[in-house]
This record gives sequence, structure tokens and C-alpha cells, in this order.
Amino acid sequence: MICPEKIDEPNRTRFTVGGDRINYPGEVGTPTAEMLVAKLLFNSIISTPNAKFMTIDISNFYLMTPLMRPEYLQVKLTDIPAEIINKYKLREKVNKNGFVFIEVTKGMYGLPQAGLLANLLLEKRLNKQGYYQSKLVPGLWHHNTCKIQFTLVVDDFGVKYEHKEDAEHLMKVLQEHYKVKADWTGTRYIGIHLHWNYAQSQVHLYMPVYITKALTQFHHVLKKKQQQPFPHTPIIYGAKQQFAKVDSNAPLISEQDKKFIQKVCGKFLFLGRAVDSTLLTPISAIASQSAQPTTETMKQTQQFLDYLATQDEAVRTYSASKMILTVHSNASYLSEPKARSHAGGHFFLSDNSSNPPNNGAILNIAHIIKM
Repeated sequence: MICPEKIDEPNRTRFTVGGDRINYPGEVGTPTAEMLVAKLLFNSIISTPNAKFMTIDISNFYLMTPLMRPEYLQVKLTDIPAEIINKYKLREKVNKNGFVFIEVTKGMYGLPQAGLLANLLLEKRLNKQGYYQSKLVPGLWHHNTCKIQFTLVVDDFGVKYEHKEDAEHLMKVLQEHYKVKADWTGTRYIGIHLHWNYAQSQVHLYMPVYITKALTQFHHVLKKKQQQPFPHTPIIYGAKQQFAKVDSNAPLISEQDKKFIQKVCGKFLFLGRAVDSTLLTPISAIASQSAQPTTETMKQTQQFLDYLATQDEAVRTYSASKMILTVHSNASYLSEPKARSHAGGHFFLSDNSSNPPNNGAILNIAHIIKM
């Protein structure tokens, strides 16, 4: 059982299934919009006159969807609250080993097939009302006649509309089958905060207190203010030949420290992809060593955390454009251990010109490669 934090339902408790214990033979993958698709939608909104953004959330989306076949689970009677035991007379149903067996016929959290079945049912209901999913871009939806687009990530809708009645139509369709919540300000979606400035045709993306909470989670104390997230490779002026970086002979660290480094990389990767692209290169460099990290890797990780503690929170801004894809790319040669190099790309939407103005990135890529 879990008790998630909900402002409007502080005492809500959810009963979950151990999905790793279920052998489900069917397909379980659910089509959902990638972060890149959502960012393209944001750019489209501020580049389209009179377009606005709002969000819709379906409550209890995974629950109550009929299953293709029943599932079964056993629960220790001692793990069930007395109130539930008495209400359903479970003492009459417990076996000699103290377990109660439960038949599951509708969606529950933890079932591997719950997400796909809920999504298929939603798609069926939306199709009847003229909404259809793109055949090329999973999670991107349109309507046959209304000027509306939306991305769907599990149960969260990010809606672009030009006429409010079109968004209200989508709301009405969903309310026939689900309990939904709408935010007409569209200030938060997929964990990213959004500040819309329609007058200036801009939207600002940011994630307040994400870094503060993460640093608290890792019990990090600032040791030295840092202006760079990762040690740079010194330039050797006058050198006529570039040699591979010498491999470190620093001692390996403990398994506990290894997991710490992996958690740091995983925690800040989302922030890097969503808002702060300066984090991607150091994360890539540190993660490439995480299989056999050394004391030097730990030192690099501490510098990375000090950098986060030093800098202001990043804000990514999208401005209206003709939405023409532009790419800036570069690479560093033999800058990584084991004679490897680093390549990166900055993808953004801009105007069609020989020298397009920069815009907030819709995608940043930083990869270590073998030459």
C-alpha cells in the first residue's frame, strides 16, 4: 500500500500490485508523447497567433479499466486494516497460512497491462468524437474539424487551442467517462513549470527548487563555489600533435559510493533534458565511468554538485519563430579517457536565414564516442 501526497486528498491510500510477479503474455507498451514532442508543441503555441495552452489531468486513469483476463494476488491478513477486515468479513476467507486471495478484474496500479488497456479505452472513446492520434508521432493528437492539438503523457493532456470552445469540447468528451481537472493557465506540464508571455510570444521553462531538494536528498554541503560543472581539458599551446587523455590509475571506490554516483546522474538527467542543457556533458562524462568509478570520478561528482549549488536556477526560453529546425553541432577530440571523444548537438527552431537567431533548445545531445 502507498499513500501519495495529494493536496486535495491528504488521506488517500492506494493498493498496488507487484507487477514484477505477474507473467502477462500480451503487449504492455503504451504510446506516450516524448518530452521533445511537448517542447515542439510549446514552440508551436507561441508561434501561432491567438493560440494558448491549458492542461487536463484524468484522475484515477489506471483504475476501473476492464482487464482482458483476471489476475490474482495474495495478501497477509495481518497487513490489512481491521476496518477492511471487518467490513468484508475477511476472517471467514483467510486460509490456514493467514493469506486472503483476491481476484482482480479491473485496472490497478502496478499491473503491467493497466496502462495500455486504459490508453486503448481512452483512444476508442476519443476516436468516436473525432479525435485521432498521429500515425507518425505517438502521443500527439488532432481533431477532424477543431483547431486543437494535444500531447498525451499517461493521463496528462497538454492542449494547444485557438478557440476556447474547442478545448471545452475536449473537456466535455472526457467528463463523460472520467473525473478530470483543468488548468486554464497551463503553468505546469510533465514536471516542468511554464510561464507564458503571449504578448511577447514567449514561454519560459523552469523547475523551481528541484536542485535544492535534490541537494538535500544527497546531503550535499557546498565545499567550493564552482563556475564549471566538470574539470576542463587544459589547452597545450604550441603542441603540434594531440594525444589521448591518460587513463586514471586512481583506486576504485566502494559499492555504496558507486550507487551514489549513479543516483546523482539519474536525478539530474531529467533536469538537464528539460531545462538546463549545461548538465548533459558532465553527466555523460561521469556516467561513462559509473561501471568502475574511482576516487577521481567521485571528485568530479562532488564538483558537479558544487556547481549546482553555486549557480542560479536555469530558465529556458522559447520565442516565436517560423519553426524551421536548426542544428549547431561540435565535437572535442580525444578529450575523454580510453582515447574517446565527445560530440554534441543543439537543436532549436528558428527562422529561415543564413544566420538564424538562437532559440531555446528543443533537444540537446551529448555523447561520448569512439573515433
